Amino acid sequence: MSKRSKDTTQNLNEPAKKMKHWSLGLLESMKDPKSIVKQTQKVVVIRDKYPKARIHYLVLPVDDINSIYKLNKSHISLLEEFGKLFEELLQEENAQLRAGFHAVPSMQRLHMHIISNDMVSPSLKTKVHWNSFTTSFFIPYRDILKELKESGSIKKISNDIHKQLMMTPLKCNQCEFQPKNMPHLKDHLLSHVK
Repeated sequence: MSKRSKDTTQNLNEPAKKMKHWSLGLLESMKDPKSIVKQTQKVVVIRDKYPKARIHYLVLPVDDINSIYKLNKSHISLLEEFGKLFEELLQEENAQLRAGFHAVPSMQRLHMHIISNDMVSPSLKTKVHWNSFTTSFFIPYRDILKELKESGSIKKISNDIHKQLMMTPLKCNQCEFQPKNMPHLKDHLLSHVK
């Protein structure tokens, strides 16, 4: 038996490691005391592992709710609790913060982003990252709460609108500047930092 075959056989005899999909990463972070910023009986606030701005938190329910599209009128009080935690963070942080949800979430588990307007971060790398926070793809918290109260559910956006929003030309979120690419935009964003 060759060394290569022998190594393969040994690997087959080792206990298999469970491979978890990256979209389930929030569930692990919710359990990590180093990630948790605030916690109530119903809600956990964690630091985003790959922040897209200087301040970037995620607000998640303890209950297993997959996305905004699984919400109904029974979840209104839960979303109001999300809002209370957002208000607390607004008082604690010395920054302009926005709270909202992605129209097409990439991660499993309902989560609300609380993010500063500076958008300065090494993790902000692509046009898709940028557009997911600076177009109507980012649905403000108050709009989601209002829609839930009025209609009892959240309406999904179409695939065409999703694609259009991701292809929106780059534009600074703080002025009229239109950069030619992401590195140009990231350099420009630093001019807004005080």
